[in-house]
Amino acid sequence: MWNDRYAGEDYLFGTEPADFLRRAEPWLTGGTALCIADGEGRNSVWLAGQGLTVTAFDPAENAVAKARRLAAARGVAVDVHLADLNGWDWTRQFDVVAGIFIQFVGPDDRARLFERIRGAVRPGGLLLLHGYAPRQVDYGTGGPPQRENMYTEDLLSDAFAGWEVLRLADFDAEVDEGRGHSGRSALVDFIARKPG
Repeated sequence: MWNDRYAGEDYLFGTEPADFLRRAEPWLTGGTALCIADGEGRNSVWLAGQGLTVTAFDPAENAVAKARRLAAARGVAVDVHLADLNGWDWTRQFDVVAGIFIQFVGPDDRARLFERIRGAVRPGGLLLLHGYAPRQVDYGTGGPPQRENMYTEDLLSDAFAGWEVLRLADFDAEVDEGRGHSGRSALVDFIARKPG
């Protein structure tokens, strides 16, 4: 399904990063970063442009090819891999782990994914999670149609209990990110530092 969605020459979610990354910029101090299910590369390429050494993966061949083209066009290096959540080597640790609009997994699989993410962030490292709140389903401007896949502040606080929360916000905003995300959106930002 994802490979078909990423077919064609255009970029489904555009080539500019999610605005969330610009909100996270004050906490980005370099090092290594992992972008989970990064699609066509808009977020990993932006992080590389900020001086991070970036690794990204996605299960769609069309997306990975576009991510490589975007990195080349922007003159940055991103180590892009073709892999799904089960095919990625979660033993690797990074200074920053970014999961941006990765709400294609339901609650059971999300618990396993969050466990993997906790392990992938090195001690003292940053987690950047950004996605939709449950009311997004009513807006219909992007994301899956399942409310249970969405984030709440309590869900994220509980999942990463003991981490230093640097930003946690649930808010509405106008989003213009290609034809994939466009219009009024119910968003959740979560930035947290893993205990050292």
